[in-house]
Amino acid sequence: MTRPRRARTYTLTGPDGQPYPSTAPGALGGHRRGRRYGRLDCPSALRALARGGYVRERVFFADEATAVAAGHRPCARCLPREYAQWKASRPNRDPETMQLPHLPADEAPAPSPLLTPGHLAVLEQLPAPAAHTTAEVTALLGLLDGARVVTVGHSRDAASREAAAAVAAAWRAAGREIAAVVDWPEEAASWLRPARRLTADAPDAWAVAAAPRGWAQLVRRLRHGTGWDPARTVGFATLGDPRIAAVTGAAAVQGLRGAAPDGGVWRFDRGWVVRTAAGDAR
Repeated sequence: MTRPRRARTYTLTGPDGQPYPSTAPGALGGHRRGRRYGRLDCPSALRALARGGYVRERVFFADEATAVAAGHRPCARCLPREYAQWKASRPNRDPETMQLPHLPADEAPAPSPLLTPGHLAVLEQLPAPAAHTTAEVTALLGLLDGARVVTVGHSRDAASREAAAAVAAAWRAAGREIAAVVDWPEEAASWLRPARRLTADAPDAWAVAAAPRGWAQLVRRLRHGTGWDPARTVGFATLGDPRIAAVTGAAAVQGLRGAAPDGGVWRFDRGWVVRTAAGDAR
């Protein structure tokens, strides 16, 4: 006697953002952390899925209305018309002009990417990037343990270029993949292009070597409208300064980690920088 086949069950995301079982497959795919949705044949999503870095954040929706209700926006690549309509309908929430709504008033940064004279004065006090050390690169690679695909970002000063190149070379030597290497200036009319380039391929993690002035401006842009996650980002010693959190807002860099020249590590926790000595680093 042949047993009847059990109907296949799919896991979809509902309008409340919670998963639920369904006998019908999803019509749209999405990225949970990036809060966007698109077609199942979206070229950007397929590229990311082929590398395995997108899988953990993948969600599915029964239809567009459900995706929108769950707080996701259309993909600019595969749904350009819907994305244009979505953007036009939100003139007061343009990420270039909005402030972080969840930060205390005395901690909120200036509208991204502009810096107030006070912010500039704070950033001018920070040291320029120094030449990296072997111990620093080794510790940084240790923080990336578990990632397969990494995007490397750097500012255009010599020390940052060399540090980024050292990380990329070591990562490739270990048989792992670099999704992209992205650089940026210290001043820009808009930070949209480097922000999009950094997040375009949905890597598992980001490694950053940068001067504070450009990085602080880029962070604010990354935190609005992209899938960038500070908790999946590691940086060199220059970026482990609490004054960066004072300019960007503590939430914008929460969980970002990095390495010190002696091989120790640091991380941002609610605006503070928590440091661990080299011998005790985990």
